[in-house]
Amino acid sequence: MAADGEFQTALQDAVDDEVRRLLSAGIAPGDKHRQLMERAKLFVAAHLWPRSARAGDPALIDAARESVRALRALQGPSGLFIGGDNVDSPPDSSFTVNDLCDTLHLIEAAPDEVRDGLGALATELGEIADAVEPALVTGGVHTPNHRWEISAALARLHRRRPSSQLRARAEQWLAEGIDITPDGVYSERSANYAAYVSNPSLSVIADVFGRDDARAAVVRNLESTLGLIHPDDTVETVHSRRQDQLKRFSVAPYLTAYRRYAAELGRGDFAWAAERALRAGVVHPSAVLTELLIDPRIGEELTDAAAPAPQDAWAQSCLVVDSSALRRLVVFGGTDYPVVRRVRSGLSTNPTFLRMFAGDAVLDSVRLSRDFFGLGPFRAESFASEREGGGAARHALSETVSAHYYQPLESGRRDPSGEYALTDDGRFFGSMSFPERARDEVSLRTGIDIEPTDDGAVVSISIDGPDSPWALELAFRGEGRFEGVTTQDDGTAVLSRGVGRYRVGDSAIAFDAGDAYESHGPGRYHPGEDYAFLGATDAADGPRVYLTGRAPGRLVLTLRAERLEG
Repeated sequence: MAADGEFQTALQDAVDDEVRRLLSAGIAPGDKHRQLMERAKLFVAAHLWPRSARAGDPALIDAARESVRALRALQGPSGLFIGGDNVDSPPDSSFTVNDLCDTLHLIEAAPDEVRDGLGALATELGEIADAVEPALVTGGVHTPNHRWEISAALARLHRRRPSSQLRARAEQWLAEGIDITPDGVYSERSANYAAYVSNPSLSVIADVFGRDDARAAVVRNLESTLGLIHPDDTVETVHSRRQDQLKRFSVAPYLTAYRRYAAELGRGDFAWAAERALRAGVVHPSAVLTELLIDPRIGEELTDAAAPAPQDAWAQSCLVVDSSALRRLVVFGGTDYPVVRRVRSGLSTNPTFLRMFAGDAVLDSVRLSRDFFGLGPFRAESFASEREGGGAARHALSETVSAHYYQPLESGRRDPSGEYALTDDGRFFGSMSFPERARDEVSLRTGIDIEPTDDGAVVSISIDGPDSPWALELAFRGEGRFEGVTTQDDGTAVLSRGVGRYRVGDSAIAFDAGDAYESHGPGRYHPGEDYAFLGATDAADGPRVYLTGRAPGRLVLTLRAERLEG
């Protein structure tokens, strides 16, 4: 097939810019092993690619050898690379080995007259690969995606020099089963790790070892991701268990995966996603170019793009995406916090339960903050969707949080020395042997019902329990302006009565609390004791407005997408 000119031109521009930038920057003393090998890979790929402005330039190979020498200086006695917070790390080293092996693969596939000039570089890379291989055959991991990154390194080492030992070790990891749920989401629920680790790793594992299960997992994840691509070319991350749960993640890193499988499977929906990814920009051009040189199908014209069939629910993540002509809603009720009662890396703890897109106006986060024993914002412990009479589904989220007052110890459990076990109350630790005491419980029960409408949603909130303040936070994106609200001293706003709106150009999102609503004072977000005792927060960024009240209480908030003039 013919080359895709738009893709190739965009890639050429990105590669040429990155080559210029890296040549100008040179190698810095603090450069890590992954940076060094990615730099070398880019220079080799740009040297070999005829469309590159520096194609055939021996200066690129000199620069690549400079990077490889610096990389070799970071290789420790075990063969693993030094640097980073994960010490003597097989999986972290695997990221570098994967780039190294792909670079060797490019050299080995080059025409004889070109390969001859790369012999010294190939030798140096081969020696590094030989030194690290034993550590990857025996080394362990500490996150789910590391299994596939290290298995991909084993696969690439096997592609270079077939070995039953390399294959057997990769198959040990694969025998655990690929951690993808029926709704097509990996166990870490992270767009970042799907795009950068799991999908590319499983693809090369499928290619080298003929693993149809690995290929099927990638395709299923790409299918699932289609429904999570928003109008602003980001991929939904509110349900993630990793660092991206509090960030926006571009669809751009999915570019080569969607292009490859659109070409391989003739899928118009994947071609549609590839167009969106290209529109978002070419990130990490070294990776994109290397994949293109290894698999030229990535650069071919794709089948005609076709909008994907809608997927509106991800049951295992308790996530719903609901779109109409006027707005797009995201409803989330699947954090891990109600089960584990703590904030940790690897857990889903984002308290955002609703987003809304309406043209250029984006309501990025709706959260309910409570002043209740430092137990933090609302995070649903139950989530259910119901559809009545073929209409729009209603989504019900609920949570009960409790704190305790403890009674004196029974006589047989007392210690005259006053020394008792340091135990967890659920909010803090104390030397009071909490589990051995009778306790009085104080509870706060919250229910949130979300009913989508053609132009927005109706959010009904009920809070039952002792008198305590709460604040509903609406956090928006962009450089818009509020109307109908009062600005607080910290720059945030509060809705005192009536209707407010957030406007960006001629797009707006109105928030209407009804005639019965009246503000109960200033509004602010309380992250809970998990963050506060460290002086930290998970607070949302951007323009924010608060609706405030006290428990027990009710609030019915209507959100509407509007198009304004002037």
